[in-house]
Amino acid sequence: MPILGIIASSLRRIAAGVNWTQRTLPADTTWTSVTFGGSTFVAVASDGTIAATSTDGITWTQRTLPTNTSWISVTFGSSTFVAVAFNTSIAATSADGITWTQRTLPTSAFWQSVTFGASTFVAVAGGGTIAATSANGITWTQRTLPVSVGWISVTFGDSTFVAVGQGSTIAATSADGITWTQRTLPTSATWNSVTFGSSTFVAVASNGAIAATSANGITWTQRTLPTSTGWISVTFGGSTFVAVAQGSSIAATSADGITWTQRTLPVSASWRSVTFGASTFVAVAFVTSIAATSS
Repeated sequence: MPILGIIASSLRRIAAGVNWTQRTLPADTTWTSVTFGGSTFVAVASDGTIAATSTDGITWTQRTLPTNTSWISVTFGSSTFVAVAFNTSIAATSADGITWTQRTLPTSAFWQSVTFGASTFVAVAGGGTIAATSANGITWTQRTLPVSVGWISVTFGDSTFVAVGQGSTIAATSADGITWTQRTLPTSATWNSVTFGSSTFVAVASNGAIAATSANGITWTQRTLPTSTGWISVTFGGSTFVAVAQGSSIAATSADGITWTQRTLPVSASWRSVTFGASTFVAVAFVTSIAATSS
């Protein structure tokens, strides 16, 4: 690579998640989750039928989910967006984030998080042992997590699904989303989010400066975020982990999930979810029309 290209590439990595710009979502509502797939960002809200799409994270268009319910999490895989709703048996699928079709989860539960990997969608619910798997987001099968806890987040990486539970030291791993094995996080905390990147699982918690890393989802090491605040969501992209905190303008970046640097979001808000796509980090906030991008 020519020297100018090497410099430009290095600067892009350095800038990832550092400088943020405020953006505007199409409605002032309870945005809960944002994801990227098929050249499109999709955000969902827990108040009604509201969703939104964007090709760049800057300009957003409001979309309509198939029913009025508490949409809590959205993911993308196998050319399909899948959203799940809290305290229902309701899910939805879309090929483009614009036109959605209602689907049925195997039971009504406190669904919290949905992800995709190994040709499988996996959703987990809090307050029990309930999970679900689907090959297409349409037909779902109930699965059993290894212990009853407040399961809050699930991700996939390195041929492994990893789920974490709130207010505990409990995690779980699975190769297929069907058979799960209990694992132990390094400390009891209000774990909120787990992601995978650069051969590393990273989890963050909202009661302090607590994070954790693992190479395999089995053995975890406690890490320290740059400040004690309500860390709510973590993602990976552009060779960088990015975490955002609720009720603040605080974010953090890390190349390895171990050493973190505090960053500043463009406004103090109830930041709820962050994702990466199209060389851009996108964060959305709860009970506002506020979003932010970092490219």
